[in-house]
Amino acid sequence: MVMWHRGGPTRADEPSAVERAATESGFVLDVAQRVAAERLGALAAELGPRGRWRRDAVRGVYLWGPPGRGKSWITDTWYRALPPGTAYRVHFHDFFRRLQDAVFAHRDEAGAIDTAMSELVGRAAVVCFDEFHVHDPGDAMLVTRLLRELFERRTTLVATSNYPPDGLLPNPLHHHLFEPAIRLVEDRLDVVEVAGPRDYRTLRQGPPPRSGFRAGALITAAAAGWPDTYGLTAPRPGSAAPLLVNRRTLTARAVQAGTVWIDYPELCETTTSTADYVVLAERFDTWVVDAVPAWQDCSADGRQRLGSVVDIAYDRDIRLFLAGPDNPGRPPAGAAVPPDHFRTASRLAQLQVTG
Repeated sequence: MVMWHRGGPTRADEPSAVERAATESGFVLDVAQRVAAERLGALAAELGPRGRWRRDAVRGVYLWGPPGRGKSWITDTWYRALPPGTAYRVHFHDFFRRLQDAVFAHRDEAGAIDTAMSELVGRAAVVCFDEFHVHDPGDAMLVTRLLRELFERRTTLVATSNYPPDGLLPNPLHHHLFEPAIRLVEDRLDVVEVAGPRDYRTLRQGPPPRSGFRAGALITAAAAGWPDTYGLTAPRPGSAAPLLVNRRTLTARAVQAGTVWIDYPELCETTTSTADYVVLAERFDTWVVDAVPAWQDCSADGRQRLGSVVDIAYDRDIRLFLAGPDNPGRPPAGAAVPPDHFRTASRLAQLQVTG
């Protein structure tokens, strides 16, 4: 087996970049993590010698498994050991938002998606997508076109996900819309499951998280005066402010220096999208989402959007506060939960509970 380090390919019995980084962080790769690291190491060798990478079709890698298994950390460590300028790594939320903006900007031109891809990816031989997933059926066709364009360019794709390929766009009413993209993934990428019972985010020993909440809390109604506790200024009468986000206007209860205070119904029960939350993350590093109802009082779409809010906040190191009457964002014991809630639950578990 060939592993990869900064100098180029090396034998498996020599320290790889991933193994060295694990040792430096004080932990040992488990079996599933080692399999993932070895497959990425083999991919680096398949791409060719340092500085003379092949541009024919090289099978990519799709790492999937539960949250907290170190998929992003392994991929990021591998990526940083590659020759500079040969790969492009981005969180899928961010890339897809940029792609939508670029396609819109070139909407009157022939080949708008090709032009947008050239602007975003350039001549990168490898594209790495972190947290690859699709929930919105409206995005399915554009993501399928994106994958086709990447493969037509003979770009090698590496992706991490919490879902196996056939688990993407899991809603049975819309899943068929994404089946062409699923076939592309399965045809062009080696699917590697990073299985295991440990969520390393909840342990002190394990892969350091690539992202996470800078701070924040889940606030219950019993927590009187909690804004002062966290150095926040509660909205006052007349402090409501409009926010122009992706050609739509949201109403925030207050906009302060680096902080947006907005009610759950405005943020999650209207036709907002992941792209809107990415824009908010670029403008504010502290979010207060207030008036979060009990789980059973949220719509299914609202719960899904709240999960996306948590994802974006986590991936962008946002200081996140969710305030509501009872365990905001968390289902009661025994409640039916959507199949992707495990990722949200893993992330919410890292927030302090106040009240």
